[in-house]
Formats: sequence, C-alpha cells, structure tokens
Amino acid sequence: MIKISKQEALKYHSKGRPGKIEVVPTKPYSTQRDLSMAYSPGVAAPCEEIQKNPELAYKYTAKGNLVAVISNGTAVLGLGDIGALAGKPVMEGKGLLFKVFADIDVFDIEVDCKNIDKFIEIVKAISPTFGGINLEDIKAPECFEIENRLKKELDIPVFHDDQHGTAIISGAAMLNALDINGKRISDLKVVVNGAGASAVACSRFYFSLGIRPENLIMVDRKGVIHGERTDLNDIKKKFVSDTPARTLAEAMRGADLFLGLSVGNVVTADMVRSMAENPVVFAMANPTPEISYEDAVTARSDVIMATGRSDYPNQVNNVLGFPFIFRGALDVRASTINEEMKIAACNALASLAKELVPDDVNRAYGLENLTFGREYLIPKPLDPRLIATVSFAVAKAAVDSGVARREIGDWEAYKLELNTRLGYDNKLINSVTDKARQNPKRLVFAEANNLKILKAAQGVLIDGIARPVLLGNKEWIRKLISENCLQLDGVPVIDLHSKEEQERRERFAGILFKKRQRKGMLHDEALEKMYNRDYFGVMMVETGEADAFLSGFSSRYSETIRPALQIAGTNNPMNHIAGMYLLMTKKGPFFFADATVNIQPSVRTLVGTTLLVADAIKKFNIEPRIAMLSYSNFGSIKTGSPQRVHEAVEILHKEHPDLLVDGEMQANFAFNKEMRKARFPFSSLADRDINTVIFPNLSSGNIAYKMMQEIGGAEAVGPILLGLSKPIHVLQIDSSVREIVNMAAIAVVDAQYTDRGEVLDI
Repeated sequence: MIKISKQEALKYHSKGRPGKIEVVPTKPYSTQRDLSMAYSPGVAAPCEEIQKNPELAYKYTAKGNLVAVISNGTAVLGLGDIGALAGKPVMEGKGLLFKVFADIDVFDIEVDCKNIDKFIEIVKAISPTFGGINLEDIKAPECFEIENRLKKELDIPVFHDDQHGTAIISGAAMLNALDINGKRISDLKVVVNGAGASAVACSRFYFSLGIRPENLIMVDRKGVIHGERTDLNDIKKKFVSDTPARTLAEAMRGADLFLGLSVGNVVTADMVRSMAENPVVFAMANPTPEISYEDAVTARSDVIMATGRSDYPNQVNNVLGFPFIFRGALDVRASTINEEMKIAACNALASLAKELVPDDVNRAYGLENLTFGREYLIPKPLDPRLIATVSFAVAKAAVDSGVARREIGDWEAYKLELNTRLGYDNKLINSVTDKARQNPKRLVFAEANNLKILKAAQGVLIDGIARPVLLGNKEWIRKLISENCLQLDGVPVIDLHSKEEQERRERFAGILFKKRQRKGMLHDEALEKMYNRDYFGVMMVETGEADAFLSGFSSRYSETIRPALQIAGTNNPMNHIAGMYLLMTKKGPFFFADATVNIQPSVRTLVGTTLLVADAIKKFNIEPRIAMLSYSNFGSIKTGSPQRVHEAVEILHKEHPDLLVDGEMQANFAFNKEMRKARFPFSSLADRDINTVIFPNLSSGNIAYKMMQEIGGAEAVGPILLGLSKPIHVLQIDSSVREIVNMAAIAVVDAQYTDRGEVLDI
C-alpha cells in the first residue's frame, strides 16, 4: 500500500486552491454579449421553455451530466460518525473520481442531519438540480431505508455506493473465480463476515447472481446470525441461517467462499485451511484485511484471494463501478438503477478481465503482462476500456429493462462517444481497424523475439485485424508465448537462421542479387543479407509470401528503410519517400510530415512529400487541408527554408490547383483559422480548419510531433512510410502494444489498397 504521511495529505488538500474540485464555465463569457446570454436577459428563454416542458432541462442545463454526492457523515471511511463537514474531503474526492473516470460533473452536498425523514425531505427538495444522486457514507441500517424511499419517490437514479459498488465489483471477481476453480454458483457455500451496509448488499446481490440463500451464513460481532438470537434487527433477521455453527471458525469449515467486510485479522490460517478445495477468500477490510494476502496464500496454495488493497492482486475497488454505472444511466436518462443494470455492470467487468490487457495498463501498474487468472480476476481501475465496456452494458440494460427515457439509436456510435469522453477522437483509427477486419492480410512481424511484439500479434489475431507471421528464434518465441499465456496457436513462426529456411534464403538472395548486381552488390553479400530479418521480411512481401511487413521496434529507422528501398523500391516518378504521423488530439486527427526521412528537403522534395501525404490521406476518404509551415508568413523572408516553402507552394498551386494547400505560414496562423482569416484573407485555405501540416525540415517536424505527444497529450500513430511500392511500415523504437496494433491495422489497409485500390470509407 502506498505510504502517505498526514502532512503530505494535508498539503495536497490545502496547496494552491483549497480542496479538490472547482466549477468551470462551459460557454463563452469574454464579452458583454456573452454575459447577457449567460444570465439576464438571455437566460429567460430557456427558463420559459423548461417551464412548459420540464424534460427540456436536459437540453438547456447541465442536469443530464450532474450528480449529487450526498452524505450526512455518519459512516465516513473507517473513521465512523465524524459529521457532515468532516466528511466533505471524501465527498470532494468522490466528485474528482466521477469527473476523471467518466466525465460526470458533481456537486458534493454535506447534510448535517441524522433524522431519516428530514434527510429524505432535504434530498427530495434539491433533486430537481441533478440527473442522479450518489448516497455516500451513511451508516446502516438507516442507509437502507433512505435509499429505498428515495428510489421510490424520485424519478432519477439513486445509488448508495457503499452498498452496491462493492457488491458489483466483488460479484465480478466471484464469477471469474468460479471460472477458474470450476465450481457452480448454485452449489457455493458462502460465509459473510460483517452485517453492515456492504455485507448486506453483497449478500443480496450474490443471490441475484445465483447463490442460494440457504447456502449463505452471515456473521456479525456476536457470531453467526441464527434463529435462536434475540438481538437481531429487521435487516439481520432476513439472513438467519439454519446451522449448528456459532462462531466464524465453525462457519468457515467446508466453505467455498469467504467474504469479509468487517475488521482486520479476524481470520486465521487454520480457518482458511478448513475451507473446501480451491477456496475463494475476499478479505476486504481496509487497510488491514481479515487475513493478510501472505498468510492466506501460505495457508493454501489453491486459494483465490482478493482484498481492498492496491498493493495486492485483485483489488476490489469501487471506482471500477460507480462512475461508469452513472455514466450509462445518465446517458439514457434512466429513472433508476435497477438490478438488471447492476448485473450488466458485473458481467461486463468479469468479461473485460478476460480480454487482452492494453500495454499502457501494464505500464501504469509496473507489470509486464497481466493475463486472466488467479491474480487477475477483475480489471485495473486505470484501464481506459472501462467506460466503453461498463457504461455501454449499463445503458443497454436500462433500455432493455424499460427504465430508460432516452433511446440510443446507434449503439456502435454510442460506444465511440464513450471512448472520446476522456480521450481523443479515435474515429479515424477505429475506422482503419474496422477496414482491416474486412479483409485481414498476412502481416510479418520482424521482431517477434520481443514480448510486446508477441502481445501485439495476439491482439491483431484475436481482433481479426491481420494474420500474423512471426520472424525470430522459434524456441525463444514459444517460450515467451508459454510463459505469458499468449494465444497464438496456429500462427506461423519462421526462424530465418534455421536450416529449414536455407532454400528460401538462397532463393531470396538470387532475387536481391539480380536487383542490385549493377549497384555494387555481390551474390555472397546478398546471401548474407538474408540472415537479416528486415531483408528477409521485406523479401517475403516482394515475392508475395506475405502481404505487409512491420519492423523497427528495436532498430534504427534507416536500417529498416534501406532493405525496403533496395528490394521493393518506390511507387512515384521522383523515387521519393516520406514519413507521416497521425496525431490523435482532442481537436481531432492531424497529419504531420515529414518527421522521419528527409533531413533538409529541397523545393521539389517538399512538393513530393506534400503529394504523397495528400494521396495517403485521400485513401482514408478525408479531404486533405494542408498548411506548409515556416517561421515567417507569405513571403516576408526571401531566404532559407521560408523561401523553399514559398516556392514549393507556388509549384503546388500551379501544378495541382485542386489541392487545398497554402503557406508559408507560422504555426499559430495555421491552427487558428480566425486569426488566419483576419490577417491573410487571400489564403486559399480561407476559413477552413487544417488537418495536415508539412514541415520545412525533419528537425522541426520531429520536435513538433514529440512535443505534441509529451506536452499536448496527443497519441501518435506512425511513422506511416509513404512512397514505397509495397506495404512496408516502420515502428517507433520501443512502441507500446497499442501503437504496434494501430500500425498493424494501417499496414493491412495499405495492403488492401495496394491489391485493389480500396478506399477507407469513414
């Protein structure tokens, strides 16, 4: 567990602007007219419309994306009844999590009231402000009545996360644990230690998932809840067990699942040893579990363990649930969060854990390769797929169960919308991937001795993007596949150094020698080059034994390009190649060139690069709108790179008048159309937003795209190699798995286009 001192925590909350959240305007406010629109007199118009039709509040106000996090401070974390005001930092923190994980706005509301009727009255009175209500840190048993009554009396989602969040997340972990140990949920014998809000909600939810009530024993501070006890409240009476067991130790004998929502160190190693074969232990008291992870796995090698802590496998963390559950509920304007929606969230989490884990998730947790199993039952909180997976499932369940008041016309479009809420507009790369799936090609991965390359190959195989071919040492590759539980059955592995490939090496060498014999290459030299993965792999594409080639993960760019030029050659009269990056930004996709090939391009090289880039963009069915950059604007400097760019633009205007291109111009004018239109109204780009940038030299292009990545937070896809006659592409050194998969999709689409001249229809 991360160690945080009290002083550090206090400094974090007090430094700069106190607290953790703020209100940010979403409309212009810089002019008097803006202010008049925002308030008086402009604000009267939406007020009148909402008065006539209350549903229009979702159109004209923030209601549809606004959740209230409400508490009376009676059960704050492990601190107990500390009061409403003292609980405010927790509620602010909950608001922060809603925003960063699901783009939901929050007002935290601390109500200094312990009377149930009065508290409910207050929440009902303020409910018109919100699209949903998240109840938080309210003690049991009052929390049950408060939630139940509010759900009945309000027409917006009401959700007590302390109850249902833990139930949904642990439920997903339980379902996946059963997949591993092979037990049937209806046969499961369960012991629940704790009888508070979380324990009660988990037990009820487990019944919905299929656990039989007679197979569950609940234990509180006084022991097993059985029929002879006279101290039970109405909630506990519903969990009376017909069992001779009276203590926790007795209850755990032969149990299949232990669910701890109580206090630390109440379970011993002997209790775990007394459980059934392949036991499941969810010890979720925090920060000290009912039994430590070390003690549990030492006691039983077959135990499947989860805790509430982040420093052990399988953390049951409510942030996996509530932001995405509310996201789905708000998006369809659900009147409630019902059992169907909770089960859908649970199943979605369980399914996601079985999918290939993105490399950026592994990297975020300092891990090499997360795969579904005993130590990875549920997704990690920083998994970017959660919003599209869980929110989608919840929204669909709301519609199917009849509690949605807004239909989703296009579910695939909705999934894309979810993906863009917190990241970038990935429509383009999604379209490329979809196109690749329509006709997957044989794609050679040159550096298959590397785990990241193998994980990317698995990704493209499972997603149907490509048919991977692996180059490398067979024994080493198979060892990596086995050790990391990769699914690459049936994928061909070619060891170009093996005796098996001698005939192919000789055949390839003959072809290369014929191509290069008048350019100084000897036959022996050509044969030697066939032991080089880049020469061998490119030759596979040249001879039609593969459709596309991907390399460069661990080698210099020039070392990958040279074989491509010598074997495949170029596809344009200038024998020109260039490198283009696709940058995914919050303002949409941009194409940057050249950032990898031409160091100090001539006028004609700039022209050639521009034409290659324009042609590539058109393959995606996008109209290129091109700004050619320099450090001056439109002829103000007559020497150096500004002059070369100026002359290149003149040639393009004369020889390619239909191409939307202009320059030379500074970057601020290129990206700000209003400023460009005001200062340079003659520009052929007029008031259009640009989507393509041509740089005056490699240095500026390389610096720009890397700054966009590191400072601007853009995601770079590329470099996409342009001008070669075959689909040969180069990776950035040490690319992430996601970047490799993206480049694989582009290589496949390039191969499709090379075969039939297909155009990507977005």
